[in-house]
Amino acid sequence: MPQTLEQRRAAHALDRIKQHEKAGKQSYGNYVSYVSSLPPTILMNGLGQACATLLSQKDVNGHKQLYDDLQYWLCGNDEAAPYPNATDLMKEITDKDATTYFRAQAEALAYLVWLKKLAKAFLEQGGN
Repeated sequence: MPQTLEQRRAAHALDRIKQHEKAGKQSYGNYVSYVSSLPPTILMNGLGQACATLLSQKDVNGHKQLYDDLQYWLCGNDEAAPYPNATDLMKEITDKDATTYFRAQAEALAYLVWLKKLAKAFLEQGGN
């Protein structure tokens, strides 16, 4: 029996969170805080600006990891990926049509539900 989209989101998010957990708190920094605040940021400013903000702070532990997590899902090979098999999320966000952008934004919000829950379950708060 094939997995549902929710199961695939959860499995992908769990894999990413387990990778962060394995890398250690020094690596992921304040990831839990960032993943918790990202959905409201997307709703207020849009996916493009939210991702650009993550990239602008990529040297701070947690921001780059969170951007990468979104990129791996939104540009992955899952049939739900709005930018399938792409390598640069920001380029896709700026190049594709509005319908695809809004689909990507909705998919990001749905995926972040799992990232946030699993980050809170497996990763320590705070960091550096």
